[in-house]
Amino acid sequence: MSSAASMNHGVFSLSGRSSMPGSLPFGENNAIKFSTTHFHLEYSLHKLQLRSFNAKRKMCRVPKLIAMATGVEEVLPPPLTSTSVPPSLFDGTARLYISYQCPYAQRVWITRNCKGLQNQIELVPIDLQDRPSWYKEKVYPPNKVPSLEHNNEVRGESLDLIKYIDTHFEGPSLFPSGPDDEEFAEELISYAGTFYKTVISSFKEDVTEAGTAFDYLETVLSKYDQGPFFLGQFSLVDIAYAPFIERFQLFLMEVKNYDIKSGRPKLAAWIDGMNNIDGYKVTRSDPKELVESYKKRFLGNP
Repeated sequence: MSSAASMNHGVFSLSGRSSMPGSLPFGENNAIKFSTTHFHLEYSLHKLQLRSFNAKRKMCRVPKLIAMATGVEEVLPPPLTSTSVPPSLFDGTARLYISYQCPYAQRVWITRNCKGLQNQIELVPIDLQDRPSWYKEKVYPPNKVPSLEHNNEVRGESLDLIKYIDTHFEGPSLFPSGPDDEEFAEELISYAGTFYKTVISSFKEDVTEAGTAFDYLETVLSKYDQGPFFLGQFSLVDIAYAPFIERFQLFLMEVKNYDIKSGRPKLAAWIDGMNNIDGYKVTRSDPKELVESYKKRFLGNP
C-alpha cells in the first residue's frame, strides 16, 4: 500500500490509507453506528405480531445447508507475530485477519465458516500482544482486527464485514429476505452494542441491569416459533450476539454466580442451538482463558 491511503467507511484500497476514529480493545468502535432504542424494537415486535400468520410459514432450510457447508476439516494456523513474514499480499487471495481471542473477529470467522468459505477465504490469525509491523504498514493502518483483504481492498468493522461476506461470496444466505424481517434483523444487530454496554456495566456492581438486558433477549426470542434463533432461522443476528453471550455466560457464572439461562428457557434453547452450529463451535476459545481475560480486563486482576 502507498503511504497515502483512501478510505471509505472502513475500506482501505491500494491507493492509500487513513486513520479510523475511536478504538477499543480488539479495535471495534464502542458506539454502534445505528441509533436504536427499545421503542423501535418494540414497535417492530408489534408489527411482527400483527403479521402472526407469517409465523406459520415453513422453517428456512439454511441451518441444514450450513451444517453441510461447515463439514470442512480445517487446521487452524498459528498466530503471526512480529517476527513472522507477511503472506503474499494482494495476490488475489481473499484473507480474513483475526485474533482467536477477539469476539469481534469471531463474528466474521463464524460467518466465513457458516458460508462454507474455508477454501475461499484464508484465515490469517494475528498475535495482538506481539503484532507484526507489516500488518499496520501494508494491510490495515488502524492496526485492528478483524479485517478482510478482498479485491485489492481491505475492509474493517465486524458488523460491516459479516454483511459483506454474506452478500459478496457464495454459500447459503444468512440474512432474511422479507422486508419486515430484514428491518427487524437490522434493529437487533444495531441493538447489540447497547446490549454489550449494558451487561459490562454490571460487572463491578449488581447484575440487575444485565438481567434486564437478558430478559429483553428472552422476549425477542419468543417472537418466532420455527426454531430457537432470533429470527427462527439461524442468521447474522445470532452471529452478532454469539461471541459476547459466550463470554458473558462464563464470566457472570464465575464471578457473580449468575446463571443467564435461569428462568429464560428461550435463551437457554438459543445457547443450545448455537452450540450445535459447527461453524460456531470451532471458533470457541478455552472457557478458563476467556474468564481470566475478562477478570483482567474488567476487574483489574493481574
